[in-house]
Amino acid sequence: MYKITVGIDGMACGMCEAHINDTIRNNFKVKKVTSSHVKNKAEIICNENITLDELRAVIDKTGYTVTSVKSEPYEKHGIASLFKK
Repeated sequence: MYKITVGIDGMACGMCEAHINDTIRNNFKVKKVTSSHVKNKAEIICNENITLDELRAVIDKTGYTVTSVKSEPYEKHGIASLFKK
């Protein structure tokens, strides 16, 4: 799994966050997506990595601007992870 942090310029409110979240959900298979207009970013949890070019192509169509993309391995943290070794 991957955690992808996308820097996004242009979000101003909760509706902007919802628009970004819906756009990402409708174009990519994701487990979870959350956006913050205060932090100017969206965080995506997914099984397959999404490239900068793929994200930019989808998000730029909405009128917002992708400023950065950081992808890193993601391990789910929960009670089951306490028993993994």
